Amino acid sequence: MIDRILNLLNRRNKALSLLDFKLELHLSNDDDMQELLRCLEELEKDFKIYHTNKDRYLLFDNSSLKVGKLIANKKGFGFVDIEGDEDVYIAYDNINGALDGDIVIVEITSKKGLKLEGRILKVVERKVNNIIGTISIVNNNINVTLDDDKLKINIHLKGENVKNVVDGHKVVIKLLDRIDNRNYYGEIVKILGHKNDPGIDILSIAAKHEINDTFSEEVMNEVEKISDKVLDHEYEGRVDLRDQMIFTIDGDDTKDIDDAISIKIIGNDNYELGVHIADVSYYVKEGSELDQEAFERGTSVYLADRVIPMLPHKLSNGICSLNPNVDRLAISCVMKIDNKGNIYDYDIFESVIKSRIQMTYKKVNQILEDNIIPEGYEEYADSLKQMESLAQILRKNKIERGYIDFEIDESKLIVDDKGEVLDITLRNRGKGEKLIEDFMIAANETVANHIYHMDYPFIYRVHGEPNEEKINNFLKFVNILGYQIKGNLNKITPKELQKILDQLKDKKEFEILSSQLLRSMQKAIYDNHNIGHFGLASKCYTHFTSPIRRYPDQTVHRLLRKYLFNKELNAETIRYWEKRLPLIAEHSSIKERNSIECEREVDDMKKAEYMEKHIGEEYEGIVSGVVSFGMFIQLPNLIEGLVKLEDITDDYYYYDETTFSLKGKKNKRGYRLGDTVKVVVKAASKEKHTIDFEIKEEL
Repeated sequence: MIDRILNLLNRRNKALSLLDFKLELHLSNDDDMQELLRCLEELEKDFKIYHTNKDRYLLFDNSSLKVGKLIANKKGFGFVDIEGDEDVYIAYDNINGALDGDIVIVEITSKKGLKLEGRILKVVERKVNNIIGTISIVNNNINVTLDDDKLKINIHLKGENVKNVVDGHKVVIKLLDRIDNRNYYGEIVKILGHKNDPGIDILSIAAKHEINDTFSEEVMNEVEKISDKVLDHEYEGRVDLRDQMIFTIDGDDTKDIDDAISIKIIGNDNYELGVHIADVSYYVKEGSELDQEAFERGTSVYLADRVIPMLPHKLSNGICSLNPNVDRLAISCVMKIDNKGNIYDYDIFESVIKSRIQMTYKKVNQILEDNIIPEGYEEYADSLKQMESLAQILRKNKIERGYIDFEIDESKLIVDDKGEVLDITLRNRGKGEKLIEDFMIAANETVANHIYHMDYPFIYRVHGEPNEEKINNFLKFVNILGYQIKGNLNKITPKELQKILDQLKDKKEFEILSSQLLRSMQKAIYDNHNIGHFGLASKCYTHFTSPIRRYPDQTVHRLLRKYLFNKELNAETIRYWEKRLPLIAEHSSIKERNSIECEREVDDMKKAEYMEKHIGEEYEGIVSGVVSFGMFIQLPNLIEGLVKLEDITDDYYYYDETTFSLKGKKNKRGYRLGDTVKVVVKAASKEKHTIDFEIKEEL
């Protein structure tokens, strides 16, 4: 029936009614009409056809209709981002009730060169669920000012919670009925607290991204029944590793410890590396309230001075965390590795461990980088040096196969107990951090390869090949900057991209170029089909090592238990996971993106808050981006601000699209990516998450 519908619409090349379909397709009974309606609904859902307000149907391919995502501007207009096509400009009057981020159907109304204009016909998926606002009460009238200035709507509050608000409350609002294009009814679903309360700024952003900071009563009731220590019967069937030298290495303030490590020298310069991961899935039973909540959250979220955990603290900081000097249940991956970094044998099993010490990266780096042994680390120094030798071997092995290290710095917010930012520095990535990264990658690959070759349903961490056009555009951009890149780019491989980065490492713009190359690549996601991980140059990869904070890792543990430990290899189990895993993979990828966006927004907000205290101060930075309305300046601690075009007053500047630079009438060279400049902080806004600079002088 679907093919007949599509063929008819294509042949007639116009919108058809139900009566037209009935006559043309010779449908004679109610069953035929029901099947027609079902197929039309399916085609509409897949955006193959469009159902008009006049109850007619037409093909998308034979129309001026497109589907895309609305990117709203705070001035009221917007653009619809259409994959593989030009953006469509939408005037204020043609938004038709759509909000920033919504998936919409847009009709192209005019085309001027490559510039498209249109009007939104329909919102097919509302992406804005939680709207955050601040209550103001004037003359007993309760109003709400929305945090997001891209939402050009007025909300008229209804419901019981309206009685409970006071002036200055931050609230979460659920949209109800639309009154007209600019007016909606809304209901307060949660009062976050007063806008001046410590931490409410962060919780407001978390709520916007649908990240819940509290657990339900049902979840907490389940948690209360879980013991805070390993019970006698839970040792049965597990390999007892409590007598081995096993320890953890984490950040200074880490409380949710997923992974512990151990090492032995065996044979002829070979190593036995143990990666021992908290056995979270033993405590989080499949289908329980706790499991459903962990699935819904998908990941823990790390925001400035706090963690919004995937699991309640009794688990994430308690019985599941590999804390020192207490027995803990684990799943161990013990690998035998030769002196070339090849894993030639391994075992994956249930274990019980007792971590000897909770090490910190800072103190481990003192040993590995400065040969200074902090107090309490004396008996572990030799093991750490052996681990560093193995890490170097593993890293060399990865680099030889094409592993890409983009070497991108991250900023770290130093906050006080009230959540106020005291300083912003670069996050250290020393030998200790790299060592743990190398060991976790080895364990993740080993587990993934084992299940892949068993050919059972599994969840993989995949990273597809980059888009050839995007890579070529990047290389054209590099060429405009005056750098000639050598290499065979007919087929893009990890090794070729590695060579590109190597040729750029000595350039002053390396950090910026490295970030831009990374952005031109696909995003890593979760999938039940293995296509490999391009960035790691890995043929088979998963996430096994962080089950306290990532649901896919917890799922991997659950599958290991079923396949390897309990031998549940029947057809019913296989069918269940074949059906279940695509949903877990897609949902986990979405929640990961949400958490990343939330973390970035909190960082932007806190950086702006920090710079509010430094208005008028001078800094040295580099030009990190040039756009038609100005240029972005990045400071050494990765704070980024905008120099607006109208604020550069020593000349008349314009944006040169061919060289991605600002050029002046007198200053022909102008400003380009990587230039070093001195700037003054002109303005900063915590509310808008913006920082404005003015040029002091070029260096």
